[in-house]
Amino acid sequence: MKHYIIQIDTATEVCSVSISIEGVALDYIQSSEPNMHASLLTGYIEQILSRNNLRFSDISAVAVSMGPGSYTGLRIGVSTAKGLCYALDVPLIGINTLESMYSGFVKDVNVNPDSLYFPMIDARRMEVYTMAFNVDGKQVLPTQAKIIDELSFAEFEGNEVFLFGSGANKFKDLFEANPQVNIISEFQHSSVYMSAMAWKRFCANDVENLVYFEPYYLKEFVASTPKR
Repeated sequence: MKHYIIQIDTATEVCSVSISIEGVALDYIQSSEPNMHASLLTGYIEQILSRNNLRFSDISAVAVSMGPGSYTGLRIGVSTAKGLCYALDVPLIGINTLESMYSGFVKDVNVNPDSLYFPMIDARRMEVYTMAFNVDGKQVLPTQAKIIDELSFAEFEGNEVFLFGSGANKFKDLFEANPQVNIISEFQHSSVYMSAMAWKRFCANDVENLVYFEPYYLKEFVASTPKR
């Protein structure tokens, strides 16, 4: 029996759905059109199954990017993933968004053994959701909300630092004269990057409790006051 996993990521500006088979991505659909996650997600799921000649009954699990990230995006993705799991009676696998970003990034670059890697999700103004990894994937800093300034990476003197993701691009001017800090502006997040982790957790039966599972918001949601 082949094990197919539907993978959903709505944690960032990208609405992404993919299918993997035993840890290898088979196909994906995604869009970075803003504020369209709710209207696109279910259609993408049906479309990707159809074009790969699969039925919902062929799915062994659903993996979802659990956060941190956009409050609204996470709520849409997690509620859709949970609904699928209830309907199909399959397990739910939650993946840390920043971990999957790192996994995708290191597959596409020539990594330096002395470098540190910071996936970043925009959290307004000069704040980001981030964590840090070394070249071996070992966590150097845990998941956190961090305000970035010109001294943010001084503690890692001697290590080249790579920033990537939706939160990194706004720091181009801040670190323009700092040779230690590299900003990779072309990186775009995708649910494809969950494939290996989702399969590993599926095999280990490291799955979520559907009743209690909630997105990893990291910070309380604060609604902005509309301008009059």
